Amino acid sequence: MSVWQQLFTRRMLICVFTGFASGLPLYLLLNLVPAWLRTEHIDLKVIGAFALIQFPYTWKFLWSPLLDRYVVPALGRRRGWMLLTQVALLVVIASLGGFSPQNDLGIIIMLATLLAFLSATQDIALDAYRRELLLDNELGLGNAVHVNAYRIAGLIPGSLALILADHLPWNMVFIITALFMLPGIVMTLLVNEPLAVNTPRTLRAAVVEPFREFIMRKGWQSALLILAFLFFYKLGDSLSTALATPFYLDMGFSKTQIGLIAKNAGLWPAVIGALIGGLWMLKLGINRALWLFGVVQVVSIFGFYWLAILGAQAEVTTLHLAQLGFVIGLEAFGVGLGTAAFVAYIAHTTHPAYTATQFALFTSLAAVPRTFVNATAGWLVEQLGWSSFFLLCAALAIPGMALLLKIAPWGETQPALEP
Repeated sequence: MSVWQQLFTRRMLICVFTGFASGLPLYLLLNLVPAWLRTEHIDLKVIGAFALIQFPYTWKFLWSPLLDRYVVPALGRRRGWMLLTQVALLVVIASLGGFSPQNDLGIIIMLATLLAFLSATQDIALDAYRRELLLDNELGLGNAVHVNAYRIAGLIPGSLALILADHLPWNMVFIITALFMLPGIVMTLLVNEPLAVNTPRTLRAAVVEPFREFIMRKGWQSALLILAFLFFYKLGDSLSTALATPFYLDMGFSKTQIGLIAKNAGLWPAVIGALIGGLWMLKLGINRALWLFGVVQVVSIFGFYWLAILGAQAEVTTLHLAQLGFVIGLEAFGVGLGTAAFVAYIAHTTHPAYTATQFALFTSLAAVPRTFVNATAGWLVEQLGWSSFFLLCAALAIPGMALLLKIAPWGETQPALEP
């Protein structure tokens, strides 16, 4: 089967819907909520600390065994949990905009935390479903398609919702955004439940066996190196975009300009980057892709540094919009490449017999920088300024690249894990 024949299959189409459903709630927390709070005159340090609300993404491995062990009636082990979380997400997102950041910040924090918990739980089910759906030789391309749809979903809270916010009240903006959970719900109702592999018979087995297998695979040292790599590989990139929307606002761009220029300029480079990444991985292999795409990812951080050096614009011209579009496009292309390889590595490292718990463990650790380290972004910007902040982000990207010497040597290939 040719590369293009592998791309246009039913399994790849399902990956489009899993990516979109997974990305929408996360980008709402990353882009729409900070923009909402900033326009309502909430302090930048408070907005930065809002990253802590995403802690369920870093701790989801704690309750992931429940999704391996227990089945929601009617739809099956994976689809049942997918539908339950997707319906709940639609309700919570729709209700979020009914409160005032100035008067109801505590309620907003609770709802946003619940949103993050539901989103993280949905990710457990979606990741396990996708790992069980795809064949080993489809992991690179399938996860690239997933990442593409994931990034496209970011256009809803990061572009469309921002444009609507200039013309509609915030409660209507959040209701409209919530309705974009419907495609994922329809997908869940239409697809088939994947064939179960080694379903745990007890909760203890669901908790213990995935961790035992991971540690015994190559020993403690190898396990710790893999976990360190998962933490560091996207640390710099994640921190550099932690306050992206407030950064654009501080540079003098309006919400509509950000919606039309910045987000759309980032869409196609991200899509092309992830798609090229998935196709190249068929030829390069995951190890070489992690090296090459990681370098591009690090270099793209310097685009933000250049934009910060240019400074805030009193009057935004076509040239300034073009500069913003170029920087966002470069960063999106680098992240598209890097994320495609990174997610493929995580999927390949997950044993087919323990998909939900191991996938949740690996992605939880990868989310730690986005949650806890990013919470310091507002404080770091106030202490260093935007330009020095982005230089720090570039420096923090180096340890993850250095760990590739042990994790993914250039001339070696990732061994297949047999059930």
